[in-house]
Amino acid sequence: MISLIRFIDTAVKKTLTAFCAILLLMMVSFTVYSVVMRYVFKNPPIWGDLLTVLSNIWLVFFALALTVRDKDHIALDLIYDWLPRKAAFFIQQFWTAVIFCLGLVMIIYGLEAVATMGGKYWEMWYFAWEDGGIVFKPNYMPKKYAIAIVPISGFLVCVAAVASIVEDCLRLKAGTYKQSKELEAGE
Repeated sequence: MISLIRFIDTAVKKTLTAFCAILLLMMVSFTVYSVVMRYVFKNPPIWGDLLTVLSNIWLVFFALALTVRDKDHIALDLIYDWLPRKAAFFIQQFWTAVIFCLGLVMIIYGLEAVATMGGKYWEMWYFAWEDGGIVFKPNYMPKKYAIAIVPISGFLVCVAAVASIVEDCLRLKAGTYKQSKELEAGE
């Protein structure tokens, strides 16, 4: 059972990392294409800047879940070093629980924002699910597609926080718990 959970955890991490890499590549590609078209051919695409920004936003939200899982988020490592290991453990778990609550807020208010978001991007084409199949829509992508990352990222942050807490608790119980700085150094 534990090996299955570790496999899923690793698969999710690799998938999110791949998405981040793809989004970064898209961001750079859209920017280069827009700049070349604007300054060399004097014919900039209408959609170039918007897709660059959307790729950046989605990249940051996916990376948030990765940083929570890897414990790379803002931490008080200096204070943790001065505290006894168990005290540092409980403070770290408290902050991870706070981040879990942030993920819940992102889910709740993100779903509300997606449900109530009006407006469309006039410069964007999109695909939609209609009549049991994917249909190409020639213009006007709904803005809710762009902010759909907020509840998705909130869910991923919650899962990452729970996984981090469970992993740390199991390590503390087994006597192998190390702080994130010690894990990086291989101590």
